[in-house]
Amino acid sequence: MNLTVSLRGTREVRDNYQLFRLTGLLDAFSEPTFRKVLTKCVEEGPKHVILDLSTIDFVDSSGLGALVQIAKKAQSATGTLQIVTNPRVTQTVKLVRLEKFLALQTSVDVAIENAKAA
Repeated sequence: MNLTVSLRGTREVRDNYQLFRLTGLLDAFSEPTFRKVLTKCVEEGPKHVILDLSTIDFVDSSGLGALVQIAKKAQSATGTLQIVTNPRVTQTVKLVRLEKFLALQTSVDVAIENAKAA
């Protein structure tokens, strides 16, 4: 799944969750396409969404804004958004104090267990 030149990923759909593994840059350039694609996927379901950003290189304020919008979209569909993170992403999220709103996880396995239990 090529979202943009700078952001690539894969989508796996399971029984009650969908898992996106993303690499590259989630920034002002890639954010509009990312938001559009993810919003459509949340609408299609499954309602629990896992974003694996553990190998992402960079997230800026545009990317964080998109994550917040997608989290709200998932919640309004009675689903969840979990973000598998890396130190750089975690630091960026904590800088803007979104760590309580965005469900940060340490591994895809933890996020999958949470989605199955939801």
